[in-house]
Amino acid sequence: MISMPGKSWTDPVPPLSDDEQLIHDNVKRHVEMLAQQIGERNVWHAEALVAASIYIRNTLEDLGYEVRAQSFKSGGLTVQNLEVELQGTTAPQEIIVLGAHYDSVFGTPGANDNASGVAALLEIARLLAGKSHARTLRLVAFANEEPPFYLTGEMGSRVYAARSRQRGEQIKGMIALETIGYYTDQPRSQHYPFPYGLFYPNTGNFLGFVGNLSSWRLVRQAIAAFRESTAFPSEGVAAPGWVIGVGWSDHWSFWQEGYPAIMITDTAFFRYKHYHAETDTPEKIDYPSLARVTRGLADVAAELAGKDAGSPLSRE
Repeated sequence: MISMPGKSWTDPVPPLSDDEQLIHDNVKRHVEMLAQQIGERNVWHAEALVAASIYIRNTLEDLGYEVRAQSFKSGGLTVQNLEVELQGTTAPQEIIVLGAHYDSVFGTPGANDNASGVAALLEIARLLAGKSHARTLRLVAFANEEPPFYLTGEMGSRVYAARSRQRGEQIKGMIALETIGYYTDQPRSQHYPFPYGLFYPNTGNFLGFVGNLSSWRLVRQAIAAFRESTAFPSEGVAAPGWVIGVGWSDHWSFWQEGYPAIMITDTAFFRYKHYHAETDTPEKIDYPSLARVTRGLADVAAELAGKDAGSPLSRE
């Protein structure tokens, strides 16, 4: 399904507002801390992985959140998913999850993949702190998204989603923030798996909303909320999960448990030549665009969490 509600922004983007400038400064600081000062962070660089988790925890606690850790064993180490929660008012049993993985693949500092996603997650936590919505909203930083843990039981989001299913939690929608920091106005900078290049723009200046066929409602509701509030280009698709790239993040873990889930992304290697490379460094990030995107995604999270009890976000 390629037809999406609303219209992608096509006019020149306006200057950053004062609020967006603060978001810009904060996401830049988070990316530089994770990808420059801490650097490569995974089980082969265990001290850095722990340092990243401590930084995330401290940032969230400074915002007034109670941080809950889900610890599990991986590669002989104990690693953690970190979660905060804004409890819903009228439908607290219905849950929206917004997540981003904080590990980087072996051999890279992971500025875009995925310090950009974590930076947005932390800023969204700041923007929504103290706010209330009908549904419960959870913000989660996942460990171990990257290979060799991807698609295995040691993937942090897989551990988390499995626990949610065991507990009988009503996750109405999950959004994975994955590689959201690179944008360019260069023509023919955007690529796709066949045949999607026939339907989407060839300039890599947009934010992508991607889900499988079972999550089509969630894709549409998320991109509609983004387009309603945000002066930034956006494109969406609900495609079969086997299409290359469609399932390549933490949302895949929630599909395995029958939950609707989508990825929000700059499309990674379909646009970004530094994907999974040692050159994925902080100066490659388009911070003004990341700030706009982050502001818009806070609105998306609030809109989804504010939905009336029982309103569908997927094919039930």
